[in-house]
Amino acid sequence: MSTTATSDDEEVAGATDGAKKQRYKRRKIAIFFAYCGVGYQGMQKNPGAKTIEGDLEEALFHAGAVPEQDRGNPKRYDWARSARTDKGVSAVGQVVSGRFYIDPPGLVERLNQILPAQIRIFGYKRVTASFNSKKFCDRRRYVYLIPVFALDPSCHRDRESVMASLGSGNELVKCLECSERGRKVAGVMGKRSFEAKSTVVQSDISNNGDDINVVKDENLTSEFKDATDSIVQNESSDAKSIIVQSDISSNNGDDINLVKEDNLTSEFKEVADSSVQNEVTDVDIDRKPVEERKFCYGEEEKERFNRILKHYVGSHNFHNFTTRTKAEDPAARRYIISFNANTVVNVEGMDFVKCEVVGQSFMLHQIRKMMGMAVAVMRNCAPESLIETALRKDVHINVPTAPEVGLYLDECLFASYNQKWKDSHEELSMKAYEEEAEGFKMKFIYSHIASTEREEGVVGLWLHSLNHRNYPDLRACNGNAVEGKSPKVDDNADTTEEKTAAVEKNGNNDENAVEGKSPKVDDNADTTEEKTAAVEKNGNNDEVQSTKEEKMTE
Repeated sequence: MSTTATSDDEEVAGATDGAKKQRYKRRKIAIFFAYCGVGYQGMQKNPGAKTIEGDLEEALFHAGAVPEQDRGNPKRYDWARSARTDKGVSAVGQVVSGRFYIDPPGLVERLNQILPAQIRIFGYKRVTASFNSKKFCDRRRYVYLIPVFALDPSCHRDRESVMASLGSGNELVKCLECSERGRKVAGVMGKRSFEAKSTVVQSDISNNGDDINVVKDENLTSEFKDATDSIVQNESSDAKSIIVQSDISSNNGDDINLVKEDNLTSEFKEVADSSVQNEVTDVDIDRKPVEERKFCYGEEEKERFNRILKHYVGSHNFHNFTTRTKAEDPAARRYIISFNANTVVNVEGMDFVKCEVVGQSFMLHQIRKMMGMAVAVMRNCAPESLIETALRKDVHINVPTAPEVGLYLDECLFASYNQKWKDSHEELSMKAYEEEAEGFKMKFIYSHIASTEREEGVVGLWLHSLNHRNYPDLRACNGNAVEGKSPKVDDNADTTEEKTAAVEKNGNNDENAVEGKSPKVDDNADTTEEKTAAVEKNGNNDEVQSTKEEKMTE
């Protein structure tokens, strides 16, 4: 063995006096690890930002896998990553590759001691000298956990529906505060230009338990005050407290909002006192909640949701499902291998639908936008045909982006590499780390997703913003979609209103086609009125011709 020091054979440690110097070789390896993305600005290293890659590179240096002269210069040790993840997105089966010093033994243990608990190294495997974890990765599998209630069209409706329900027998009082905060979600319609006036003490938006919200009147919005006043005038009350019950569409329970009299305004007190004087004391004030059908992800819902997700499968132009990528860019065309939602998982008492998507590669925000569109269709905010329209190269629409908290990278697959080098190298897969990866997933990723939804209600807030006011493109073809028609988009139209008018015009022509008539249009007509007159004239001529034929038959 040569004793000359090279880039692959460098002296990294010295022995004591009188002994030979210990020399180690760099080895090309693939490192398997997982991380929880909370608190990080994504996977890829970005100057000035806290990233997973930045922490991992520093840990490799301090563990002795990277020499001092290569610190901060990953190109010198052939650094490559299998997948990039956005801000807040987690991973269970991430893979990076490079030439590292793996001796002395115990590299994995040293790395885990240096890294924070939310980044765990499972192990590494020797690979070929030409291996690159990005180029050799055939496909990536991502998982998005969406709460079951998000697929219920009647749950967390838009703010207009919430305000309209106040004072009725089926109030959405619980959604009042989160719908107010969800009027404009940051990143969708710009920065929030308002302050939430209402404060809910112990608010649970997850809709998975019996929640008691104590609402202080001094912080209530003016709309909620008026609605509560009207309710108190018509309901029996107790001298110390007034209980307003609301039956809210949820998965597991009914919510009771207690409004304390001690915090009521003087005007509200007078109404309460007058109501008490006219009522008999010791009256049972509990009102029986209105019974509604509880939404569950059954076979019918599963079949419909899977049918919606299947529209993405295949090779399509996803320029509407990403940012900063034009339709003409070849990079906008991606291949989706499979997309299904067959499993429901329960995390800390909350049910989630597990949506798995497998593709060759994905663009920025692509999966989150695919999920955003699918949920909009499932909640009847958009027609199913709009997905096919959004995949067209000549159509530009604004697609909603689902929250990042439910998304994580499940595994990177190397099928071609494993097939080619199966006789000489180890198989690159997560099979050897399945048990450890499952434990990390449940402890850090799943628990974070559930706790974030329970405490902050990010999905509930997003659902309130999922309306035609924020996303006018979602209703561009609602009328045609009901009859299974595909809208025609006028590429020459400059504004949304002109495009909508073009769609409605095409819809009228489609109605004539359904009736079996093929209207003749005078191409020489200059105005829409002249063309319409020509169509009616042709229709009358057809009727006259039909009458003549009947007389000849007789």
